[in-house]
Amino acid sequence: MLKKIHFLLLASTMLFFAGQDMLRAETAQTTGRDVMVMEDERPDGNDRTSVMKMTLVNKRGSKRVREVSSYSKDYGKDKKSVMVFDRPADVKGTAFLSWEYDDPEKEDDKWLYMPAMKKVRRISGASKNEYFMGSDFTYDDMGDRNVDEDTHKLLGEEEVDGHPCWKVESIPVDPDDMYTRKVIWVSKEAQMVLKAEYYDKDGLLKVYRVLDFDKEGGFWSVQHSEMENVVRNHKTVMEFDSMQYDTGLQDKLFRVSSIQRGRVH
Repeated sequence: MLKKIHFLLLASTMLFFAGQDMLRAETAQTTGRDVMVMEDERPDGNDRTSVMKMTLVNKRGSKRVREVSSYSKDYGKDKKSVMVFDRPADVKGTAFLSWEYDDPEKEDDKWLYMPAMKKVRRISGASKNEYFMGSDFTYDDMGDRNVDEDTHKLLGEEEVDGHPCWKVESIPVDPDDMYTRKVIWVSKEAQMVLKAEYYDKDGLLKVYRVLDFDKEGGFWSVQHSEMENVVRNHKTVMEFDSMQYDTGLQDKLFRVSSIQRGRVH
């Protein structure tokens, strides 16, 4: 009996270390770029529609709430998106249109329509680093960044709120980029970013967190998230509702003329 117990203990120990070796081997074979490609190519349908409540919270705790309708559609590996502010009255009709290109050598096209001025402003150059509509997201943050605009290093694995994640450090190829580096936690199950730290030359600038996510229409979807600007002591909270996928959005939604004429809805 004693020999049998010793044998079982030895076998269990060998199986445990074999499992640990397999896990280390799997981790060693996965690169930071592999993780970011998985996140970038996560299935999310051919088009997407949602209603978002955006809450801006300043350092005194005062809140400004905006309601936004959002639409996006894939064109091969490129994507077109439009956001339209529905409430309150002072921002109603404001629209942000972006055409995002997979080619890292091609600059994304972005436009902002301000109904009070009745004109479309093109967002380019240094303007991409401006904050979008008083939020803690820059215009550049609003786009879908090409994986190869950064170099990626797998730092290891960590849990975020109980969710196993890969931890990746991403450093921009462009030395003039607003951020010097990002540290990103990507969910192993959902293959989406659950947390990201943004650093500039002075240190930690912002922290993005997903507070709630689930499957909607068969696709993993963020339901509640926030971006905290630790330097400005300001926060942008986003709550998503009415998520719909593959509804057959029309191309005319994503034209500059459409946002200028208020024909998106």
